[in-house]
Amino acid sequence: MADMLALLGDEAVALGALHAGLSAAYGYPGTPSTEILEYLIAGYEKGGPRAAWASNEKTAMEAALGVSFAGRRALVTMKHVGLNVAADPFINGALLGIKGGLVIAAADDPGMHSSQNEQDSRFYAAFAQTPCLEPRNQQEAYDMTREAFDVSERFHVPVMLRLVTRLSHARAGVIVSEGRAQNPVSKTEDRTQWMLLPAYARRNYRSLIEKQRDIQEWSENHRAAALELEGRDASVVIITSGIGGNYYEENRDDFVKSLGGKVPARLHIGAYPLPEKAIRRLCGDAGKALVIEEGQPFIEEKLRGILPQAVRISGKLDGTINRTGELDPDTVRRGLGLPPRPSILTDGIAAPASGQTGEAGQDPLQDLAKLPGRPPQLCKGCPHGDSYETIKRVVSELDPAEGRPSVAVTSDIGCYSLGAMPPYSVPESIVCMGASVSMAKGAAEAGIKYAIGVIGDSTFLHSGIPALVDAVVSGTPMTLIILDNSTVAMTGCQETILPSSRIRELILGLGLESAHLLELEAKKQLIESNAALLKKEVEYRGVSVVIFRRECLEAARKRKKAGGEGSP
Repeated sequence: MADMLALLGDEAVALGALHAGLSAAYGYPGTPSTEILEYLIAGYEKGGPRAAWASNEKTAMEAALGVSFAGRRALVTMKHVGLNVAADPFINGALLGIKGGLVIAAADDPGMHSSQNEQDSRFYAAFAQTPCLEPRNQQEAYDMTREAFDVSERFHVPVMLRLVTRLSHARAGVIVSEGRAQNPVSKTEDRTQWMLLPAYARRNYRSLIEKQRDIQEWSENHRAAALELEGRDASVVIITSGIGGNYYEENRDDFVKSLGGKVPARLHIGAYPLPEKAIRRLCGDAGKALVIEEGQPFIEEKLRGILPQAVRISGKLDGTINRTGELDPDTVRRGLGLPPRPSILTDGIAAPASGQTGEAGQDPLQDLAKLPGRPPQLCKGCPHGDSYETIKRVVSELDPAEGRPSVAVTSDIGCYSLGAMPPYSVPESIVCMGASVSMAKGAAEAGIKYAIGVIGDSTFLHSGIPALVDAVVSGTPMTLIILDNSTVAMTGCQETILPSSRIRELILGLGLESAHLLELEAKKQLIESNAALLKKEVEYRGVSVVIFRRECLEAARKRKKAGGEGSP
C-alpha cells in the first residue's frame, strides 16, 4: 500500500534509492546535496544499507564503481562543483560494463547560494554520453531516482540525477511505494569490460556509441517528455525543463490572456539526451521558441543544431530569460513579456493615503527597499576569527620585499573563506578545494617572499594533501595554515574523514620536518604568543605547517545536545 510522506527533495532521492534496492551510498558534503547522504547515514546507523562520507567526490565515485563491479546498486552524492573532482571516474565509468545500477545525484546551485560558480551538470552527462534525469518536484525526485537504477542496469552505464537548490531544499508530499530487495553479489563474467587498457577502452567506447541510439529512443519515449501540441497555437512555442516548468505553469494563465486566449504549444523535458523528434514536432510551424530552463542554456544551445534557422530561438542567450541566478515565477514572467505581479509587500502593507508619508517622510515600501543586506560572517566566538586575527598581525609585521609584493595569503572553500570579509579581510584568493596550498606554492616560486596558504581540516583531507606533497618535495618556502575545527562546518557539521588527532602523523608521514609543524590553540588570549610562533615559521625558508586548533562552536553545541562531553 502506498504511503505519503512530507520530504525534502534530497530526502525523496535518498528514500527512492533505498526503495530501489540500494546497497551502498558515498559522497562528500556539499550544499545543496548534503541531506541526501545524511538521511542515508542515519538509516545505516539503524541497520540500513552502507552509507558513508568519503575523503572527496573522486574517492566516493570510485567506491561506488566497486559496488557496481560487485553487481550491487550504488548512489554517489555531490554538489555541482564536486562533479569536477569526480569527473575522471564518472566519464570513464561510461566505458565500463556497469553491472549494479550506478546513480550520480549531482545538485546544482543556480544563484550561487553557497558555491563559487553556476555550472550545469547536464553538460557533464552529455559529455559522458550517459542518460540524465531532471525531476521538477519531490515526487519526481523519488520516482526518477528509482527509475535511474533500472536505466543504469538496462544500458550498463552510470545515470545522472540532476537536482537544483530549490528542489533539494523544499518539502512536499511524496507518495512512496514498497521497495525491492538488494541485488545479490555477482561479479561480471567479462572482466575486460572493467579494464580501460587502450585495446579494451577502444572497444568499450565503440559499444558506448552503439548504445546511443537506444538511449535516444528511451529519452524520446520518456513520460517526462510531455508534448502538448494538439489544439495548441504552434506559432510561438514553449520548451521547459525541471522546475522551470513549474514557474511557467504559475504564469501560464496570464500568458494565454496576453496572447488573446491562444494556448501555446509546449514541450516539457525531464530526461536527456534531448528528445529531438518531439522538439522537431513542436517547432515544425513555429516562428519562435522560448526556452525556460534552470541553470545554463543547455537546451537552448543544442536547439540551434536541431532546428532550422528560420525558427527564432529565445531564452538565456538573448537575455529574454535571466542568464545568471535562479529562475523564479517573476523572472519567467518577464521572459513571457508579462507585467509584474502585484507585490506581496503591497498586498500586506497598507499604503499611505495620497499626500501622506511615513515618519521618515518616505513611502514605507521605499523604506523597506532600503534595508541593508546582511553579508555572511563568521559566528560570534568562532575559532577562525582568532586565527585570522593572528594571521593579520603577523602579515602586518613582515618585512617588505624589494620592489615586489612581499605577502600572499591564499585560501580555500569553507567557513573560513568568510575571513576575506571585514573585519578580517585576510585571504586574497578563494578558488576551489585545495587550491590554497598549490597557489601558495606557485606564488612563492614566482617570487612572493612570504606565501601563506589557509585551509580547513576537512578541505585539507579532501584536496590539500597532494598539493602539500608537491610543496614538501620541492622544498618551497611557504607556510600552510590548517584551521582545524574538528568538523565539516559549513555544510552542517559532518564528521571529518579522519579525526584531528591523526592530522599531525599524516603530515609528518609526507616528509615534513617535525620542527616546522606547530600545533597552536586558537584562542583570543593566545593571539600575541601564537603570532610570534607563526611569524617565525612564515619567515622560515622552507615548508612549514601551522595547525590552529579549536572545536567549532556549532559542532560543540550539537555534540553536547546529543549527550557528548567537553566544551570548545
